[in-house]
Amino acid sequence: MNSFFAFGRRLGDKLPDDLGRVDDWARRVASVVSAVLIGLVALVFAIAGDKAQDLFLEWTGRYGWLPLVLTPAMFVLVALLTRRLAPEARGSGIPQVIAAGRHPESKQALKLVSLRAASAKMVLAVLSLLGGASVGREGPTVQLGAAVMVAVHRVLRVKVTAGVLIAGGAAGVAAAFNTPLAGIAFAIEELAVAYEQRVAVLVMGAVMIAGLTAQGLAGNYVYFGELEGSLPVASILIAAPLAGLVGGFLGGTFSRLLLALRGPDGRWSALLGSRPLLTALACGIVVGILGFLTAGAVSGTGYEPTQALLAGKEGELWFGPAKFLAALATSVSGIPGGIFAPSLAAGSGFGQMLTVLFPPEQSGLIVLMGMAGYFTGVVRAPLTTVIILSETTGMSGAIVPLFATALIGDWTGSLVCKERLYHALARDFLPKASEEKTA
Repeated sequence: MNSFFAFGRRLGDKLPDDLGRVDDWARRVASVVSAVLIGLVALVFAIAGDKAQDLFLEWTGRYGWLPLVLTPAMFVLVALLTRRLAPEARGSGIPQVIAAGRHPESKQALKLVSLRAASAKMVLAVLSLLGGASVGREGPTVQLGAAVMVAVHRVLRVKVTAGVLIAGGAAGVAAAFNTPLAGIAFAIEELAVAYEQRVAVLVMGAVMIAGLTAQGLAGNYVYFGELEGSLPVASILIAAPLAGLVGGFLGGTFSRLLLALRGPDGRWSALLGSRPLLTALACGIVVGILGFLTAGAVSGTGYEPTQALLAGKEGELWFGPAKFLAALATSVSGIPGGIFAPSLAAGSGFGQMLTVLFPPEQSGLIVLMGMAGYFTGVVRAPLTTVIILSETTGMSGAIVPLFATALIGDWTGSLVCKERLYHALARDFLPKASEEKTA
């Protein structure tokens, strides 16, 4: 009898460990399945977004006046659909994931990263691109990735934690840009409030699998194309501070203006928020006029002009300021769409303005440093900036000047706008006290 009870005690002591191993395996299966799905969905989103943007540019080429009509009308339509069908889908998508990560088990969090909100986000972002809005798909893919990760975990009855949301969002970045290291860096700098070892493993696994899935189907491409060359030390000593100060100031100005116009405590937020369709119409008119004047160059992500500038081709000096205004007006409108790609494009335009101070053969790398300074000024994530630009251009040899530029840009941007953009915008999506209970 004593031996029987002893066996029972040993079994009882062992059972929790066995259950823990089962939970660990369920979590791993959920992460792998989620990551594969994120890679597939991100690829579909990318193809649809590119097709929509190509159609807009094709139509604009035939009918130069079209942005004056189509863009404002599409802004109003997308704003109306967002307001009626999925208010959680408005804006970038990154603030939603940050907010959900702070209260992962609340009803509000589950709404922010639901498949309904994410699906609406993807469709509405594609419509925005079709209408010539200055949006990217990277921010929406972050929300989409988090939603897929949460959905799979809930189906498999695995607990949804902040780490699950972080991993899904990071995998979205990796799949959207084909930049696995940038996905990890983004998780550390932007999404994670507390970055624990278990979360690190989950993030790295999800990023790797999502990236490999997208890469396996789309090919091992470099987002902006391979960039070659190097800068002499003398040029770096001039270009890094210059690009960091100018880019950081302009990027910080973008963030400050956006927060003043649509931030949680912004001076004009209440007024613009109380008239959402009128605000969308006014912003659409601004973007439409800019699209008309630039023959569609500032519409969409800005990928083609940015790629040309990085390749050392000459561009128009108005591109940077025009893209700045188009991206700001689009963001203020509240329609779904990301800030990442438009910010990189605007940064390339501002970087081009600095190329007149350097030899022509260095222009591509000077543009790259301009992108680093401006993008860091906007998002205030220097590590993410450097890794994204290194991976999207295949330019690992420029890491040192990019780091110098990004750190100066981060410091300058913080002087202009003390709050980090995405974290400030996330306050709009935080649950109220009555909503913090698990759904």
